[in-house]
Amino acid sequence: MTTVKQSDFQSFAEFYPYYLQEHTNPTCRRLHFIGTLCLFAVLFGVLIFGNWWGLLLLPVVGYGFAWVGHFFFEKNRPATFKHPWYSLAGDFVMFKDILTGRIRW
Repeated sequence: MTTVKQSDFQSFAEFYPYYLQEHTNPTCRRLHFIGTLCLFAVLFGVLIFGNWWGLLLLPVVGYGFAWVGHFFFEKNRPATFKHPWYSLAGDFVMFKDILTGRIRW
């Protein structure tokens, strides 16, 4: 596997290989997946029940699981700190890639 250096990425296509390199630990990936799944569940609940206060839970469930994965299992700093929008997109793409079997659960 080629190591991708963290730098100023010009596109998400340049960023995503770096993002995947930062998520090699299976437990970290699983925690990201669970956090993203919980995020969708909370969002669905907000839309169904109309309790907009539930939106305050989105960063807690989304980032909470992911950051536990990074700090305790992957032992690195989340890409969110330097590349928040690319990292958010990376979470959703990795979620899709796990669902479709492109990335191992």
